[in-house]
Amino acid sequence: MSKTQSEKDILKDVVNGKYRDCYLIYNRKSTDEADNQKNSISYQRTENASFAKRNNFKIAQITLTGFCTSGVVSEKHSGFKEDDELYISNGMVQYRIDRPKFQQLLQHLSRGYFKGIICLCWDRISRNKGDDTIIRKLMRNGVDVRFVYANYDKSSAGELHMDIDSMFSQHHSRVTSEKVTLSTKNSRQKGKCTYRAPIGYLNEGSMDHKPIDPVRGPIIAEMFELYATGDWSLADVARHAMEQGFTTVPMRRRRSKAEILADESESTETIEKVSRPVTENHISRILTSRFYTGRVKGPDGDYIESTSHEALVSDEVFNQVQSLLSKKKVSVHYTEKLDHPLRGVVRCAYCERVYTPYEKKGHLYFNARCIKGCENKMKNCNIDQIAEKIKAFIEGLYFTDDELAQLDARASTDISLLEEKRHKELNVVERKKKKIRENMAYLRSNRLSLLQSGVYTPETFIVEEQKLEADLKQLKTDEEVSDEAMREMVKDVVTLSELLKNVVPVYDFANPHEKEKIVKVIFSELYISQDVLKYKVKKGFETFDDRISAICDPTGNRTPISWMRTMCPSR
Repeated sequence: MSKTQSEKDILKDVVNGKYRDCYLIYNRKSTDEADNQKNSISYQRTENASFAKRNNFKIAQITLTGFCTSGVVSEKHSGFKEDDELYISNGMVQYRIDRPKFQQLLQHLSRGYFKGIICLCWDRISRNKGDDTIIRKLMRNGVDVRFVYANYDKSSAGELHMDIDSMFSQHHSRVTSEKVTLSTKNSRQKGKCTYRAPIGYLNEGSMDHKPIDPVRGPIIAEMFELYATGDWSLADVARHAMEQGFTTVPMRRRRSKAEILADESESTETIEKVSRPVTENHISRILTSRFYTGRVKGPDGDYIESTSHEALVSDEVFNQVQSLLSKKKVSVHYTEKLDHPLRGVVRCAYCERVYTPYEKKGHLYFNARCIKGCENKMKNCNIDQIAEKIKAFIEGLYFTDDELAQLDARASTDISLLEEKRHKELNVVERKKKKIRENMAYLRSNRLSLLQSGVYTPETFIVEEQKLEADLKQLKTDEEVSDEAMREMVKDVVTLSELLKNVVPVYDFANPHEKEKIVKVIFSELYISQDVLKYKVKKGFETFDDRISAICDPTGNRTPISWMRTMCPSR
């Protein structure tokens, strides 16, 4: 029988109630108590097993990968930290438990699969109020929780004893956290390196002394010198460093989820440390770090003089490198940049990633590196197709001769309607102006009484007076809009239509970069959605986006509608 099948059988037995009279042992090693032998996993395992044997508590002899071994659950995790997210729905309050094995343990206990658990003391099982509340609820529901170092009576005195132990376990974690925070802050104020020093320095377990790596340090100093000349790119520096044998510091890979959940006995020492070759990103991070100038991050995040390490480069060389990096200087070996049109103009309609132009076999194409799961299937397309569709968009924007004739025929009627509407608006404006003038006159004539009665303070009186003056000024501005301006608006629409019409032949004979300039003048957005190219015009061109509305209302008081054209000619 395979391992997976046997575990399935074990889980089936658990669910069917085979271990309802058995206990599980829970061991937890706190991340902030590395030197406390009493709380080591091995110590807890021994003490808990002896306690179970003395009291004839039957331990469930089950082994489940990532959870327990022979009924013993062990994990390295802080019992103080808890998730801050809270979910409230239909009177139910939920929050996430950070400890993965503890979470599984509580699920099994709440369903009655086991009689109870055995642990060393209260602070091994909880050090925060959230988890503390869950444990107490389980105990009230009949789960038998046993502690090696404590025995809580089922009385008010026992409850008080439990409250005191819970309070002190939380207090211990808070004090530890404060001590670590304060110690780190004080050390940083003194210029000590409280974090792992970057490549080029040795981390020997002391924040007081970070010596220069005799192998990598000189190579890093040379990197700064080479880049400061302006003749080397990041790729050149990376290649040169690799030729000198430069590699990253040997590090173990990240542990898998299974390794994180493994017992302490399955040590991570089996994971071999590996040095990796440097890349341009490595070089970029090195050349932008002020650590190499003999500085460390202070308590406020600013760099201060270090007392833990020596500088590898001078401030003059470092500043020269930053100046060159800010200009994105290109290596003298690669001075010719690809001169492709419509760069950064077209985007994906779903994830809004930019389509980047590239050349293949003498033709220009667009490619988008969409985010994972993006619905858009059109990842590549021909730039010539895009250019043709944009031309069709422009041709569809200007008015045809028939539409201009309709616009001209309706212009007088439309303007008359607008004039009638304007006269009504002017009457309303005049009434508002009269009301504001009356209010201003009342304020000025009764200023003293209004202030003495407390209706206004001097400050609020001035604010009210200024508000009335601003409202009156705005109404006068609205009144100054003339009938001639309305007629000129219609003329502007016709003129702009003629300009758009003249753009089409110019667009036909323009080179790619000239076409790009035309596109950026007319369109604010271009999107590709599957095999459809969508667009939005810039402000001022909305009038031409909806032909019928433009003819009926040349002032453009409507909602713009973007046109869509298929990318595939067959559609």
